[in-house]
Amino acid sequence: MSTAVSHDKQATRAQTPATAVPAPVPTSTLVNRLWSYCELLRHSGVSTLDYVEQLTYLLFLKMADERAKRPAKFRRNAPEAPLVPEGRDWTSLTTRSAEALLDHYEFILKDLGQRGGTMLGEVFTKASNKIHEPAILERLIKDLIDPYTWTTENQDLKGDAYEGLLQRGAEDRKTGAGQYFTPRPLIDAMVDCVQPKIGETITDPACGTGGFLIAAHAHIATRYEDELYGDEGHKLQTGSITGYELVRETARLALMNMLLHGIGTSEAKPLITIQDSLAKPIHKHYDIVLANPPFGVGSVTGEAYTARTDFWAPTTNKQLNFVQHIYNLLKTNGRGALVLPDNVLFEGGAGTTIRRNLLDLCDVHTLLRLPTGIFYANGVKANVLFFDKTGQRSGGRPGTRQLWVYDFRTDQRFTLKQRQLRREHLDDFVAAYHSGGSDFSARKPSERFRAFDYDELIARDKVNLDLTVLQSASSSGTVFASPDVIAQEIVDELETALAQFTAVARALKPSAQAVDDSITQGEEAPER
Repeated sequence: MSTAVSHDKQATRAQTPATAVPAPVPTSTLVNRLWSYCELLRHSGVSTLDYVEQLTYLLFLKMADERAKRPAKFRRNAPEAPLVPEGRDWTSLTTRSAEALLDHYEFILKDLGQRGGTMLGEVFTKASNKIHEPAILERLIKDLIDPYTWTTENQDLKGDAYEGLLQRGAEDRKTGAGQYFTPRPLIDAMVDCVQPKIGETITDPACGTGGFLIAAHAHIATRYEDELYGDEGHKLQTGSITGYELVRETARLALMNMLLHGIGTSEAKPLITIQDSLAKPIHKHYDIVLANPPFGVGSVTGEAYTARTDFWAPTTNKQLNFVQHIYNLLKTNGRGALVLPDNVLFEGGAGTTIRRNLLDLCDVHTLLRLPTGIFYANGVKANVLFFDKTGQRSGGRPGTRQLWVYDFRTDQRFTLKQRQLRREHLDDFVAAYHSGGSDFSARKPSERFRAFDYDELIARDKVNLDLTVLQSASSSGTVFASPDVIAQEIVDELETALAQFTAVARALKPSAQAVDDSITQGEEAPER
């Protein structure tokens, strides 16, 4: 590979004549095209997140270029510095070909990754190119990414295509990628309940690809647009919204996602801290914590978790530890909303102690029982717990007076393809959540929504919060799909398996022909 490439000089432009930008292409179509190209990279042995990462390096550079060129009226704090410096940007890629393109792309990854201590530097830290054939890289850049506009029609960057690509990665359950993805409708509903305000500090101690942080930012930007031009806008960009993530590759995706949604700046300090949130005591408090902590075993030893002197009860249960950790993260009167598996509601031992302390020291006011079929892990039974930190018993009274439980599980059935969860499915819950205004005791009960008094909760065996509101219409409690839905789900699974076998066969073809076939299939396949 040639090394005599001048990276700081303008390269000779490709001879292909310039063409007008085509009409906007639906986001799903763009994602399908990129995803069909992903199939070609499977034979290299990398995981789903790895090859999504390869595409997102390029997609990030392209969208950063579009962001820099958007009209001034869509810039909140114009003029804005470009996310990527000149000579390392998207234009510098599109003006090169063959080996020179491959060399320059690898130079960009290395150069940007050496900008330590910044958002941009953290995005590209230890980034490496895994697309080693110049023809494939050039086709991806010039034919699959460059001709299309990846922003919304009004040029106010939303990153929908980027999020779509992450979601497609999460759908590959065999790689475990789904653990990083919380359904966007659920995220939006949780944010709509908590209602972040300008000036509040917000964090997610297990932020994954940053979904909660981006939704909270969007909520504030939409409702406080006129107040974002001064100090509050600056705070929102430089530290009001932060996150923590254990896996570096996932943190990289979160940082990309945040920058592309206008959170943070390239040269600012990274807004995501890469660490195991549970391994160390907290050093900062927040007004709001939004989280979907990972299920499963801990990433450090049980001894390390039990060494946390700020925890109420020693345990190796990661989910119970996250409950304690989030309590500690909150300021007094801070608001928490977190997704939890069912076992957190009823597990004995440390679980009993943790639930009792939470009821005493917080206003644990709302529990949303979620249906199955909305997460990428099969059969997950989860809930969303909402609470406000009071910090102490006031006048001998516990912080919790009533826990309102909304049963969105009984007689509800969702799937990842045929009946996906949509935001409107949660409208009734959000309305019920706010039905009493700021005084939760004034809420209005319904068939699925009822209150349990503190005395009733604390008297339950092991302070069990596994509460039922609505009895299932079926004797078994299981909701069965109609035959046509079941049949279509079987077809979808078979099509997925066939696509995987096809990708393996295509990878064995000569590279150029494989690329052409993949692009054709991606453009012609009907959308579901």
